[in-house]
Amino acid sequence: MKAIWNNQVIAESDDTVVVESNHYFPPDSIKREYFQGSQTTSTCFWKGQASYYSIVVDGKKNEDAAWYYPEAKEKAKNIEGRIAFWRGVEVVE
Repeated sequence: MKAIWNNQVIAESDDTVVVESNHYFPPDSIKREYFQGSQTTSTCFWKGQASYYSIVVDGKKNEDAAWYYPEAKEKAKNIEGRIAFWRGVEVVE
């Protein structure tokens, strides 16, 4: 699977985990140079508290376009630390 934004592959892996139609990529599969930490958080009642990354490619910023669960709840341990995408990031095979 590949995550693409602004015509750039920002993550690539053959080891994604699908939860609620989202592919969660392993942390070592993202191209860190395109990711900026964010102060944004949100809470899922069964997965836990999510943290976010903004994605910057060629000077364009996609605010909070990736999220992950640094400390997932028990039922979501299989995605703990993995990164998923939205806000126009295309995930394709």
